[in-house]
Amino acid sequence: MKIKHLLAWTLLAITIASCSKTVSPDASQNNPVLTVGTGGTGTVTNPSTIPYSIIENFEYGSKSAYADANVTLGTGSWDFNDALIGNTSSDAKDGIWAARLRTGSLGMNFDISGLTTIAISHAKYGSDAATTWQLMQSTDGGVTYTQLGTTINESSTTLVTDSFKVSTSGKIRFKIVKASATVRIDIDDITFKGFGNPGVVVTVPDTPPVDTTGVSAGAAAARGVNFGADAPPSAGDNSNMLFGNPSGAATVSTDNLLIDQHYYVESYNATRGTPNWVSWHLDATNTTNATGRLDNFAAFAGLPTGLFQVQSNSYSGTGFDRGHNCPSADRTSSVNANSATFLMTNMIPQAPQNNQQTWANLENYLRSLTSSGYEVYIIMGSYGTGGTGSAGTFNTITNGHVTVPSNVWKVAVIIPVGNGDLFRVTNTTRVLAVNTPNINSINSDWKQYIVTVRSIEAATGYNLLSALPQSVQDAVEVKLDPGI
Repeated sequence: MKIKHLLAWTLLAITIASCSKTVSPDASQNNPVLTVGTGGTGTVTNPSTIPYSIIENFEYGSKSAYADANVTLGTGSWDFNDALIGNTSSDAKDGIWAARLRTGSLGMNFDISGLTTIAISHAKYGSDAATTWQLMQSTDGGVTYTQLGTTINESSTTLVTDSFKVSTSGKIRFKIVKASATVRIDIDDITFKGFGNPGVVVTVPDTPPVDTTGVSAGAAAARGVNFGADAPPSAGDNSNMLFGNPSGAATVSTDNLLIDQHYYVESYNATRGTPNWVSWHLDATNTTNATGRLDNFAAFAGLPTGLFQVQSNSYSGTGFDRGHNCPSADRTSSVNANSATFLMTNMIPQAPQNNQQTWANLENYLRSLTSSGYEVYIIMGSYGTGGTGSAGTFNTITNGHVTVPSNVWKVAVIIPVGNGDLFRVTNTTRVLAVNTPNINSINSDWKQYIVTVRSIEAATGYNLLSALPQSVQDAVEVKLDPGI
């Protein structure tokens, strides 16, 4: 049976002068809610000016025959007239499935509002002859249709994307019509972009992907941490938790378990199967490249008896990366240091584009500061439920043992290299806070997700930077860093 994956639905904030973005969970739904405000106050802009982007990728829904029928997809009901959803080697597709249209039409049974652009990825099917198709629009609920744009010539077996500008205000729906000879085309990733409330209810499947490798079959052996002189001290300058214990984590706990992994310290949540937060110190001595990236993912053997051990292959087939909290590249001073970062208790299910682009860019930036005379104290964490990876949106993976977070955040205290670090932080010290939705359609520019520390505290309930005097916290936690 086809695994039903969800299309990506991303609400993007408008970039306006002196405005910031904060992403906060909404207890009533799985999708993140994006708020635009000034200085972390939560002031919302005019809803009609907020852009949206909705993608129908045909991964959520199934139809194996050409006979005319309605099919419920992630965006709603579609009429497949002489069309199906296919995944043969000849289908041009971005993902596992694509719509395949013969002589007939593929149309929406619902309207969308506020639309300005519709983009369609398309190609001809396999060795079929070249053909043509038209995009038709209706503003009266599908009673009458007129052609939008020019007729499209289909001659490539590789997906290409054509965009159509929509000038009609109000509700509108579309259908793709192919009236030429009985040859086939593939349609994938129909993207709707506009402003305000689209009036489209996106269906979020709650069935996690199947982990085909199982929890233990083929997994690496569980291990602990070996550490040497390159591990940060347990207290004082350069220690991993100098700025406090954000959640009051304790050494006896199930969902707020304090674990000192020597190269970083974490609060581990066994119910979620991920860290609540991870804290570490970063300077040039940590990134000497004495070893390369080891990729020796493994379960952590030091968890208390009875707690579920997330295995090295527990994310297999889920569409999510094993996303480091403390990055591998922040700990290259020894094999011990790098190995410590590959424990699964340091991982979250992270959308690939979020992990490989947005967070990688942020991590590279922070490391670059250490070669410019700075040291950085970093706390990273995640919260919420429901993220969108390469295979769709899911609340949990690994048979419910691992929660997929909706948001990933980081706070970095940046100071010149020196001594007496805690007392050198003042009202003017640079503190960078970033909060991103855990989605695959994320912008690669981490600067788009700069927030205040206070907004992260409000979302998580943590007391970040609690070791600082309250007056200093009140100053640095409400400022938006410029990102440079």
